[in-house]
Amino acid sequence: MQATNTTVDPAEVAKFEAMAAEWWDPTGKFKPLHMLNPCRLDYITTQIAAEFNRDLTEAQPFKGLRLLDIGCGGGLLSEPMARLGADVVGADAAGGNLPVARIHAEQSGLDIDYRHTTAEAMAEAGEQFDVVLNMEVVEHVADPLSYMTACQQLLKSGGLHICSTINRNPKSFAMAIVGAEYVMRWLPKGTHEWNKFITPDELFGLIEQSGLTPVDRKGFIFNPISWQWSISDKDLSVNYVTASTKP
Repeated sequence: MQATNTTVDPAEVAKFEAMAAEWWDPTGKFKPLHMLNPCRLDYITTQIAAEFNRDLTEAQPFKGLRLLDIGCGGGLLSEPMARLGADVVGADAAGGNLPVARIHAEQSGLDIDYRHTTAEAMAEAGEQFDVVLNMEVVEHVADPLSYMTACQQLLKSGGLHICSTINRNPKSFAMAIVGAEYVMRWLPKGTHEWNKFITPDELFGLIEQSGLTPVDRKGFIFNPISWQWSISDKDLSVNYVTASTKP
């Protein structure tokens, strides 16, 4: 892969750079991610522990694992992974996010390697990881298959890839765009483009075409009464997450 090849969509990068200062404000523009984060972390830690036979009751169960958080933003996932002992690289194409991430990590006493780079550039450089977290990114790139292939190249053999995104159907339009952007105003209007959303079957196809083996998929369900997210074995109608491995 040539270093000049990239799946980065400049318009998508600009959207998130414009919100960079609000990453760690739980009531700001990233409120949906703060609300979803415990659910995401539950899934991620369970999958990593199962794949690498780690005991989550230990203080640093992921010690010795090298982990990439691609599209790391302000570090909402990078920081808990570092606390669990992983050697974390946080990468983001939106350079404006990284000063916020670095300052917060320093204030938290965490050593995280934050980089303004892309999956393609890191694959070109021969970087390798035990775990790649690819959360809520694939619906923002220009070429999902090329991007997923770069993520596959970044994994060591036997490595684990965790990827979440948003389904494409009338319900996801109503909830992720109309509800989140226009009614609740959790996100600025235009944050998501419905035609870029990816169905679970399409994502599994991309995963397999990239050279990975899908092993799991679950839904993230929001309950408007309890105001909480939970994991569902069956309901992948809006937000969902997948796990796959590299043979």
